Amino acid sequence: MIEFENVSKSFEKVKAIDNITAKIEEGHVFGLIGTNGAGKSTLLRLACGVLRPDSGRIRVDGREVYDDPAAKAEIFYISDSQYFFRSGTPTDMMKFYSACYPDFDRDKWQDLMEKFQLDQNRKINTFSKGMKKQLSVICGISANTKYLLCDETFDGLDPVMRRAVKTVFIGEIEKRGLTPVIASHNLRELEDICEYVGLLHKGGILFERDLDEMKLNLHKIQCVFKEETMLQKIGEDLEILSIENRGNLYTFTARGKREDLERYLERLNPVFYELLPLSLEEIFISETEVKGYDVKALIF
Repeated sequence: MIEFENVSKSFEKVKAIDNITAKIEEGHVFGLIGTNGAGKSTLLRLACGVLRPDSGRIRVDGREVYDDPAAKAEIFYISDSQYFFRSGTPTDMMKFYSACYPDFDRDKWQDLMEKFQLDQNRKINTFSKGMKKQLSVICGISANTKYLLCDETFDGLDPVMRRAVKTVFIGEIEKRGLTPVIASHNLRELEDICEYVGLLHKGGILFERDLDEMKLNLHKIQCVFKEETMLQKIGEDLEILSIENRGNLYTFTARGKREDLERYLERLNPVFYELLPLSLEEIFISETEVKGYDVKALIF
């Protein structure tokens, strides 16, 4: 588990991280969402011990990460702007990381290089942005660390490569309990892989939630009412997060279990009703609007 306890970090007058307390459970994919400048990269650098917090504590499996080489050895960090040796090749990077990480798996590295069709002896400075991202992921997976911190890892990858990288992540989670932490400004990139998501804004986490729990307890309902008093009754009886209408058709987002909402609507007996699935984007829009934020302005 990676734990943040009242963590803050400033760069001169800019407060990048503001009193964050959060937990990243192991064995799950954690998505860190936020706009550019929200503090995602700083939080990842703090988590892997590259930066020291101005205040607060960061623990990796109970050990304070900044001064503990053993804690750092459990983490591989893929930055948004990866570093490679000048005129180096993938083989040079493999040898370097083999020296840094005692459990580095050269056979796995070789297998992934072949699957991603990357030339291990070609100069990395001739690679495209997407190829460099692929190489970073391959090195990170092959390091066999417990935690893999990814900063905008899918940025620059084409749709086929995005799917391939996600498949590799899922395979490593199933095989050895890898915990990927993926920072992104794009909700749609993370919807099909993340189990937990934290929304970062202006250096603070607005909330962190289990996605399955969010999806099970938040629903979009479309209704046509027999009379306007039904609409008023729904507003009194249910926790409504948002509502809009087009003519006689009302669409609202309500909190609660699906079976409870269905029983309630059956008793209310409107002309028509339907419960629809919510996308991750719609869930976040509803949750942040309750807190007084417009997630569309924060992320998209």
